[in-house]
Amino acid sequence: MANLVAMLRLPSNLKSTQWQILAGPILILLILSMMVLPLPAFILDLLFTFNIALSIMVLLVAMFTQRTLDFAAFPTILLFTTLLRLALNVASTRIILMEGHTGAAAAGKVVEAFGHFLVGGNFAIGIVVFIILVIINFMVITKGAGRIAEVGARFVLDGMPGKQMAIDADLNAGLIGEDEAKKTAFGSHSGSRLLRFDGRGK
Repeated sequence: MANLVAMLRLPSNLKSTQWQILAGPILILLILSMMVLPLPAFILDLLFTFNIALSIMVLLVAMFTQRTLDFAAFPTILLFTTLLRLALNVASTRIILMEGHTGAAAAGKVVEAFGHFLVGGNFAIGIVVFIILVIINFMVITKGAGRIAEVGARFVLDGMPGKQMAIDADLNAGLIGEDEAKKTAFGSHSGSRLLRFDGRGK
């Protein structure tokens, strides 16, 4: 038993960068396990509340970011939050189909509250609201975000050769030093990381 515990014990000499590398796969495995394992209603309430709070926080950070590169991790965060919402949808749908006969609170208080708020006791209203939300999501938000990402990617790619030539010209003219030229070139190339946003909403 002691040998098994020693084998399962994580090494304590891992550096912080190694933990950061492991955090991504562990998070993905946890999210995927939500799609397979049945979750209790109170766990779904906590996860839905966390998802709403996280979405509001990401929205506020994106709104108040001064420079684009200050939030360069936005595409990755958006991908993870989308995967989390998909897992929550699968988990809530499973528990509704399995325990829906027990009452409206089978999937948790959060799902019940949103259901009463949107449907209002009338299924016809709920169907109309659902169709409107689907149209807004797919026709407006998804396509609009995709077009914005494509246009932004084209502008960044078209501008990178000109920026690099301007940096080389300033360096050859002696207007900037080698260190400043490297720093400016690194900032220019770092902007291409946001091109990963293209396709996240599809």
